[in-house]
Amino acid sequence: MVSLRHSPSARSLGLLALSLLSTFSTVSARLTSHGLSVTLNDAYYYISPFSGSVVVHPNLLKDVPAVFGFKPVTVIQGEVAQAGIQALLVKWDESDDVFQPAFARAIFLAGCKGSCKAKMKVISDASSIVPLNITTIPSGPYFLEMATGSLYPVYRLYEDFAGAFMQALIHTPDGKFQPMFAQIPGSAALTVGVPSRLYFTKTAAKPLAGVRLGVKDISRLAGVKGSNGNRAWYDLYPPATYTGPAIQRLIDAGAVVVGTQKTSQFANGESATADWVDYHSPFNPRGDGDTGGSIRGPAGVQGPFGNRPSHGLVSLDNVMPLSPTLDTAGFLVRDTAIWDAANAALYGSNYTSLASSKPKYPKTIRTIEFPTDPGASAASKLLIDFLNSLVTFVGGTVTLLNLATEWAATGPKGPPALAQYLNTTYPMIITKEQIQLVREPFYRDYAVAHDGRRPFVNPVPLVRWSYGDIVSASQLQDQDDVKASFMKWFNTEVLPPVADPKQCSSGLVLYIGSSGGQNPRNRYSNGSGVPFGFSSNCISVLVEVPDSVFPVGEVLSRSAITAHDEALPVAIDINAAKGCDGLLVKLAQDLVKAGIIPEPRPGGSINGGAILMRRSFGAVDIWN
Repeated sequence: MVSLRHSPSARSLGLLALSLLSTFSTVSARLTSHGLSVTLNDAYYYISPFSGSVVVHPNLLKDVPAVFGFKPVTVIQGEVAQAGIQALLVKWDESDDVFQPAFARAIFLAGCKGSCKAKMKVISDASSIVPLNITTIPSGPYFLEMATGSLYPVYRLYEDFAGAFMQALIHTPDGKFQPMFAQIPGSAALTVGVPSRLYFTKTAAKPLAGVRLGVKDISRLAGVKGSNGNRAWYDLYPPATYTGPAIQRLIDAGAVVVGTQKTSQFANGESATADWVDYHSPFNPRGDGDTGGSIRGPAGVQGPFGNRPSHGLVSLDNVMPLSPTLDTAGFLVRDTAIWDAANAALYGSNYTSLASSKPKYPKTIRTIEFPTDPGASAASKLLIDFLNSLVTFVGGTVTLLNLATEWAATGPKGPPALAQYLNTTYPMIITKEQIQLVREPFYRDYAVAHDGRRPFVNPVPLVRWSYGDIVSASQLQDQDDVKASFMKWFNTEVLPPVADPKQCSSGLVLYIGSSGGQNPRNRYSNGSGVPFGFSSNCISVLVEVPDSVFPVGEVLSRSAITAHDEALPVAIDINAAKGCDGLLVKLAQDLVKAGIIPEPRPGGSINGGAILMRRSFGAVDIWN
């Protein structure tokens, strides 16, 4: 032990300290808390910087462990007798991934009014019971700052091992967002925090209360810088001043945004790894917008439900456009009840929920390029079995749909064959519109800020924009007319609506979303190109009808990477008439209830299970 009391060096150090203090006394400083990271029984937590307050005598909680003056506590609101506390906390422990019994060492009990026991055994330990006369603090786990009596909400921290997030976020009291300042061990991975589900109570006004939401990084959130998948964009522009109306509707309905998620650059379709230069593509990509397949593609190969809605159901203000003529906003979701509630919140009066109705499902089922031999492959059998079950379920009939043949027979006279007619429609529209709305102002602003320089842009947007540069305004108008002509024909001759709101659509059109195939990303690509052509997944894009992805099962496929048979999803896309979005969600709900399709579980496959590289954690469900 060294004493500084009589040391000459100590005296000199003291003089130095006084000198430094004298210097600093004239400097103003602002110290701001951005939260605190802790571990509790080996679980990682983030203590929010935003609090509510209670009054508690320190002696009441002297047996509760603390870190930096913070103690884990639990708040119980509502009429709960002391005898029912044990069962309630066990239920919380089973249903909420944030709560754990260690928070129950101290319990703030509403309605206690001083008549309850000061101590009682709860779960496994003795708990201190403290009366709570405040009703504005929701039930759930908190950290109590003993020095101030402030209660701070907690977030459970997870490693973003899939590399899906751009930023982890928390809501601020002023309705904005700020980054979550937390990091747990991980391999080049962000840390994402989720609040306790116990803080939120579902009501008619808040049907999405506590539902955790990841937002594709083309939608702007108040207080958050966006990237659109481009580093130069992120560096150039300040945080957004307001949240776009689409995401704000979900927040108003109770959804909790936990972060922004990676997007292909400027929402142009890119092949994983090969085309991703500015940022590395996620292992498990997710998104919430669909122009050419950003919802339906990931849904098909990952196993959740997904939807591209009828075009024009919600304003996309403060969302980076690929093409306003084609852009939509939709969901990737596992729970069909949440899917319906989210659609109702997002699309408002433009969406008719049939969740509490008995619909009259269309009896005309039409299939595009569907397998006919169940023995051809395991995926073929799954698809054919699903089709037969669907036809039986709705009491309908199935016929093949060949769009090229029907176009030739019933389409307008004069236009060429369908494939030729629509060959350049999609690429011309998306490139010309994005050049005007995104590239030109971006290049101009960047040049002003950086001495005339241009920003780096990935190969795919550059190739597409270069094509758009040689497209004239008259050619774009021609393709707008082509789209309008094809849409009018399809919505009249192939899939017209019906007046009865319980049926809505004259039929259903099915095509294969995913057949359980592999698309390895550890190989060199042949380069980027312009998305010419027309295929089944372009139907909804051009004719504005809803297109929903249903998982129908999974098949085993031998992986050259793991040398194991891995389960890969098989999915179907279903089109209904424009405006019949609610019919498709209700169909999904009824097919799940009937056992015809699965409701996907969290984990390594549609049926759940451990996630590769995360087997020690099991199947952790952080999203519902």
